[in-house]
Amino acid sequence: MPTRVCCCCSALRPRYKRLVDNIFPEDPKDGLVKADMEKLTFYAVSAPEKLDRIGSYLAERLSRDVVRHRSGYVLIAMEALDQLLMACHSQSIKPFVESFLHMVAKLLESGEPKLQVLGTNSFVKFANIEEDTPSYHRRYDFFVSRFSAMCHSCHSDPEIRTEIRIAGIRGIQGVVRKTVNDELRATIWEPQHMDKIVPSLLFNMQKIEEVDSRIGPPSPPSAADKEENPAVLAESCFRELLGRATFGNMNNAVRPVFAHLDHHKLWDPNEFAVHCFKVIMYSIQAQYSHHVIQEILGHLDARKKDSPRVRAGIIQVLLEAVAIAAKGSIGPTVLEVFNTLLKHLRFSVEFEANDVQRGSAGSANLSTGSKDNDEKIVQNAIIQTIGFFGSNLPDYQRSEIMMFIMGKVPVFGTSTHTLDVSQLGDLGTRRIQIMLLRSLLMVTSGYKAKTIVTALPGSFLDPLLSPSLMEDYELRQLVLEVMHNLMDRHDNRAKLRGIRIIPDVADLKIKREKICRQDASFMKKNGQQLYRHIYLGCKEEDNVQKNYELLYTSLALMTIELANEEVVIDLIRLAIALQDSAIINEDSLPMFHRCGIMALVAAYLNFVSQMIAVPAFCQHVTKVIEIRTMEAPYFLPEHIFRDKCMLPKSLEKHDKNLYFLTNKIAESLGGSGYSVERLSAPYVPQVTDEDRLSRRKSIVDTVSIQVDILSNSIPSDDMVSNTEEITFEALKKAIDTNGMEEQEKEKRRLVIEKFQKAPFEEIAAQCESKANLLHDRLAQILELTIR
Repeated sequence: MPTRVCCCCSALRPRYKRLVDNIFPEDPKDGLVKADMEKLTFYAVSAPEKLDRIGSYLAERLSRDVVRHRSGYVLIAMEALDQLLMACHSQSIKPFVESFLHMVAKLLESGEPKLQVLGTNSFVKFANIEEDTPSYHRRYDFFVSRFSAMCHSCHSDPEIRTEIRIAGIRGIQGVVRKTVNDELRATIWEPQHMDKIVPSLLFNMQKIEEVDSRIGPPSPPSAADKEENPAVLAESCFRELLGRATFGNMNNAVRPVFAHLDHHKLWDPNEFAVHCFKVIMYSIQAQYSHHVIQEILGHLDARKKDSPRVRAGIIQVLLEAVAIAAKGSIGPTVLEVFNTLLKHLRFSVEFEANDVQRGSAGSANLSTGSKDNDEKIVQNAIIQTIGFFGSNLPDYQRSEIMMFIMGKVPVFGTSTHTLDVSQLGDLGTRRIQIMLLRSLLMVTSGYKAKTIVTALPGSFLDPLLSPSLMEDYELRQLVLEVMHNLMDRHDNRAKLRGIRIIPDVADLKIKREKICRQDASFMKKNGQQLYRHIYLGCKEEDNVQKNYELLYTSLALMTIELANEEVVIDLIRLAIALQDSAIINEDSLPMFHRCGIMALVAAYLNFVSQMIAVPAFCQHVTKVIEIRTMEAPYFLPEHIFRDKCMLPKSLEKHDKNLYFLTNKIAESLGGSGYSVERLSAPYVPQVTDEDRLSRRKSIVDTVSIQVDILSNSIPSDDMVSNTEEITFEALKKAIDTNGMEEQEKEKRRLVIEKFQKAPFEEIAAQCESKANLLHDRLAQILELTIR
């Protein structure tokens, strides 16, 4: 019951107090006295200078009723305050607001859930009122703390707990709206406030039973869902908060998210973390996306020593953020993203190598294998992120990223820009090479350059074709696949998948254009380098079927994209040289590999003969393939790469009709106007400095017989073996000066013919090889002389 005063005393009381007292009925169940409330409202509007006294008196009464637990009168007082707030918008409302906020604070401090909810509802109504002038002294620190505490309510009754949490979320939403609309809105973005607001919202969002895993932006929740579900309401409030963030305060809103995910160990599994950052990326303004990406990268650096699954979870979150940011503005963080990811790729490989070393030293335990697998998860996540990010970049940026990644690959002669692999050892270095090439493969996927020079500049091609990347069959596969991505500008690779004898190439509907001048110039400059890579790649002992398939595709793509008449002749010379190497077998290759090379040559010559459409050439190739089908099916790809294929014991006794003959090819092409003089000169690969310094077997040794121009030019019948037995007849023949003069004349003639007909690139390569050999021998002699 409210305190009643006598009529004499009542007449002496100030009018505003009498008007306030009159709105309270005898019984609080009757509710607010509407007629007297209208009088009070009219008085407040007519005399706004009395608002502060009205507010103070209402606050006094409400405080007394709260202490005495008179909930009915508390409800009436708050209803009256709400109506006065909605009716009055003058400058004098500022002191009244202070009284109002003091009353709301009293309600929030009470331990009764109903009063807390009542105070929150009043604050939300106040937050929606636009004030005429800003308030420079008002702060909402208490409300931020109190509403955040309500968001974490642990009341024993589930319904009451949900009601309090919803009230806390709505209160935070009201604070955000009020401060953002205020000219002093910067205060809400201070770290001490964000550290309370953001975790409170995330705590409630985490209660979503089924995490939203949709790729696109989720649909807005209904009003009923917001009112009933704390998780939905918290997410809506979180989106609104992020949508209001600007350039200067974006980081303050994002950093508490990392602290929450770390504290609650939500990176593994990371479904909720992914959901959070999807909400963030779809809610912020697009031009600020790079800020979020920078924060993720910084957090990844800070957690680099955590478990592999935690790092993998952070990287997967980065992938989701990048996937969304790539559709808008990524900003200046492109190289930073790749540099950080490659750095963590090295960390992962280093951790993996250290675990392997500890295991080999005898300290392995049951968890070593699982940890290795976890590191592979990290590596795959990094590669996937690099690939997705790179594939969404414009072409000019993608070419820069290709050069950037290639510069990180540890190869001979480019140590200044590569990742530090000094602590990794051979196994770790190989692993990092594979990882970087896989990243490069994903970045180059879908890249279309107008000219091959743009796609394969010398600074990119030289390290890509380095012998350092030929020491393992998997490395060679990745190198070839990268080349295919860059060469295949008309999407023909899918039609060439799998090495086989194609009955009619026209059925493939190959797309091609006439080779441009820039591409022709590229092949003149770099053709020998490409031929050499294919030639040496075919002769590796650890090749598997996929290697031969990729080598075949490389030859076919070069024919489609880069081949004029001169290049076609070079490719045919290369194919014949591969056939000869399989027959002679200077490298002591197993029989499967020799037959694989023969099958590769057959498949390619069948393809190129139909592409250039020379009938006599096609006829010769078809005839050889038919004979092989009957007599030597292991020389065809359909048989040799089939399981349990019967292999021959040797190739020396085979009929020459099973082989593609240079003279018949030259005759058929010459009749169609091709310049076939170069076909008579056998192909010899270039020898580089890295070949002699590489850990692989010396390529100088591999081609030592072929680098001598004279030896290659003399028919085999005139050759004398170094191990020939010295007899009287041999000495007599050696002393015969007439015979020696004839031999010298023949040698000179062959040398002249060689320099007239052989291509300049081949002569230069041979001379360079001989000069390098001479240089090495002189160095050895000098060293022996010094000793």
